[in-house]
Amino acid sequence: MSKIKVIEVSSDTNIGGAGKCLITLLENFNYKDFDVSVILPENSLLKPHIDKLGIKVIEVNGIADKSLDFKAVKALREIFKREKPDIVHTHASMSARIAAKQAGCKVVYTRHSVFPPSKKISRGIGKLINGAINNHYADAIIAVAEAAKENLTDTGVKASKIEVVLNGVDGLAPVSSDEKRIIKERFNLPEGFKAVSIVARLEDIKGHDYFIEAADKLLRKGYMARFYIAGTGSYERHLKEKVKAMHREEQIIFTGFITDVDKLMAITDVQANASYGTEATSLALLEGMSLGIPAVVSDFGGNPGVIKNCVNGYVVPKQNADELAKKLAILLDNEDIYAEMSRGAKRVFAETFTSKAMTRKTEQVYRSLMK
Repeated sequence: MSKIKVIEVSSDTNIGGAGKCLITLLENFNYKDFDVSVILPENSLLKPHIDKLGIKVIEVNGIADKSLDFKAVKALREIFKREKPDIVHTHASMSARIAAKQAGCKVVYTRHSVFPPSKKISRGIGKLINGAINNHYADAIIAVAEAAKENLTDTGVKASKIEVVLNGVDGLAPVSSDEKRIIKERFNLPEGFKAVSIVARLEDIKGHDYFIEAADKLLRKGYMARFYIAGTGSYERHLKEKVKAMHREEQIIFTGFITDVDKLMAITDVQANASYGTEATSLALLEGMSLGIPAVVSDFGGNPGVIKNCVNGYVVPKQNADELAKKLAILLDNEDIYAEMSRGAKRVFAETFTSKAMTRKTEQVYRSLMK
């Protein structure tokens, strides 16, 4: 039996959640059955990571950080006609979906995000048009969370085309006591203090405001903890000014963008996710779970599909700093509850969110299209 030839297409120039998922797939594909190459925009930060895997990369001008560009459609169509893939798997590129259809390829599209759909495409004629376009330009659609599937069906996409494939990651390895001490020094975590971390782009809809307010509430009560905010984004200045106005710069710490998030995870006791505008499956939550780190998350998007209330953490109402603080306090205070949630985190991760589980399910979507 000949290999199934697949081209993965990403329009990302930076490495976000979708890019990390793509790298995870590439690291775990069964290359005995699949011949895989990748299309990226020029100068994408994903390229060095993919080059290290020895996988063919084709760079295309005009697809960077945007879904649709008609000049790019032409260029991509020529590539697909030349390369002759059986399947084109796009990660948010409508240009590639159109070009692949024109070239006679099967098309898989992954919906990596969750956000409330606008009324323009979830009602009336807008819903019909959006549904018709997406149903035509995808033979199969992967949703990375049940909430992502609901977004799609709410905008006219056929449920029969959608397969939910939950994101997966490679588990993190625990570090030695000596290494943990060095990492604590790097992040200015005093001995005897707990660490609470939030890892997300610094945008308003990621809910950092509520995390900061919850942290302030706990610090006012005398909690011996440090609160870490990892990431960058357009909301960074606002957040730093907010923390400065509270005089909390030493307790609420901005790490900036860090490539080795695993080091921060190694000293984190509790994670948080306060998103209220977009969230599918937080890869940081998954990596933390692999180490047994419980989390407190908002009830938005894919969060409740990752954190099961009272199993591996707590789910609280979005945009609610009071409830976020209360549940963080339980995990910081109660050693027995923490130990139970920690075991739950490891168990849920192993059962559902490994990189191999995600990759095997994705491969099955490809195989089903080729039958």
